[in-house]
Amino acid sequence: MLKDSGREKLPDKKFDSPVSDERFINKLFERLVALKVEFKNIDFRYCIFDAAYLRNCTFEECDFTGCRFINSNLAGCSFNGCTFDYTSFDKTHVDNDILDVGCPGPENLKLKFARSLRMNYQQIGDAKSANKAISIELQATEDHLHKAWKSKESYYRKKYKGLERVKTYGEWLEFKLLDLIWGNGESIWKLCRAVLVVLLLITCVHAIGFGDPSLVKSYVDALLISPQIFLGALKPQVYPMPYLTAIFLIRLIMFGFFMSIIIKRFNRR
Repeated sequence: MLKDSGREKLPDKKFDSPVSDERFINKLFERLVALKVEFKNIDFRYCIFDAAYLRNCTFEECDFTGCRFINSNLAGCSFNGCTFDYTSFDKTHVDNDILDVGCPGPENLKLKFARSLRMNYQQIGDAKSANKAISIELQATEDHLHKAWKSKESYYRKKYKGLERVKTYGEWLEFKLLDLIWGNGESIWKLCRAVLVVLLLITCVHAIGFGDPSLVKSYVDALLISPQIFLGALKPQVYPMPYLTAIFLIRLIMFGFFMSIIIKRFNRR
């Protein structure tokens, strides 16, 4: 039942001249070296690059399908028209412009590609590139979930049908709601906007339910005290206990979201 995969091990090799129209399928490159070398139309499918040093190289229309880059240095490399389906990166230095030119077309492959690079950038402590990868990953995730329940493309309708389609619709709604509230953990601005909406709701409830809704002054006064009510510094006696409990719960959730964003940002550094 088990057969040899036929992977050839190529340790300590070096490219020192331009390479074009070659096939290196299912190879294990250990400590591969290339400096300012141009690779054109090279088939690298299912290769593993372990501790490779490929600096300032140019890759034109190369196929990296199913490749793995481990502990490698690709700094200064440019990729034009290359294929990165199912490619993964681990502790590898690579410029983040690969996210602009190398993302696969299908949304499910794009989010996996961006996720792999996001984790890779976090491993090497590149916070700026990690943030860029996260934004692409989140957008690809939203597009994928949306297509999973709505698109008429044969791939999605074959894979997601019946209850699975309904489940995916629920995941999409949850994703959109969390994105609206706090950008799925990536936007302090959206969280501040959500807090502002809560303050406006508290203002309206106070002015309409416990003040004179016909007077503008009631809304102004309610708006001025709404931050105190939200933070728990002020608890009007006329408020019913369930309402105060709801405000307390919302405050805890918002504070938890805020701390999560802060911790994530510091962890990336």
